[in-house]
Amino acid sequence: MATAEFIILIGLLGLAVGSFLNVCIDRLPKGLSIVALPSHCERCQHRLKPLDLVPVLSYLWLMGRCRYCKVAIPWRIPLGEAVTGLLFAYVAFRYEVTLETVVVLGFVGVLIVVFFIDLEHSLILDRVMYPAVAAALLLVPVGPLGQGQDALHAYIDAFLGIAIGGGTLAMIYFGALRMLGQDAFGWGDVKLGVFLGSILGVTQTLVALPLSFISGGLLGLTLLILKVRGRKDAIPFGPFLAVAGLVSLFWGQTIFNWYQGIFPD
Repeated sequence: MATAEFIILIGLLGLAVGSFLNVCIDRLPKGLSIVALPSHCERCQHRLKPLDLVPVLSYLWLMGRCRYCKVAIPWRIPLGEAVTGLLFAYVAFRYEVTLETVVVLGFVGVLIVVFFIDLEHSLILDRVMYPAVAAALLLVPVGPLGQGQDALHAYIDAFLGIAIGGGTLAMIYFGALRMLGQDAFGWGDVKLGVFLGSILGVTQTLVALPLSFISGGLLGLTLLILKVRGRKDAIPFGPFLAVAGLVSLFWGQTIFNWYQGIFPD
């Protein structure tokens, strides 16, 4: 069982990682380096000092504004830090001091970056997804799929998950192009489906996909009813896949068992 000290330590690490993920979210869509450029205000370009970069607390202390030019700091900055910290703490509690914890923390970090970039820019970047998929496949034996089964069966589970996740989304993508003459979602979502399948495997991918479709459909319908969006307005699908992937990772087996209980063979 993970100690309280370990959970707190990983949670604090998550706050710091969340700050770095914000840098990735800001710079990757612009093609900028995430390491070479020092942290600075986007408006006044003033280089930020260490006291300006304390996760969450700096935002609260500065009342959500740049210390130097007083421009509003995006709400996503403290939110991303807080969410990362909380998720890291939960992973530490759930998976304890294991290599699996490290893999899951990486999975969480990738999904946070994907969530916010797609939400803000409607992009799922190759420079994020390709390394993420490669790392996920390399780490299959020590990740969630490697627990309770040997490496061969873990890889079989991963590749079947990829076939389900990436394959289902690819079929919908090409089917929509053929029948409707337009995308149902972007090709980046297909790559995200591949990533999810490589981590989740068969059972949890079968949970994640319906969750993403249902949540995306319900929100889209709600926005249409409220006239916030029109029928032709695109809604990024990546955030729904990312959240569904996390839910399925943590509780997918429970959801799958519940479903089987309702609809037994």
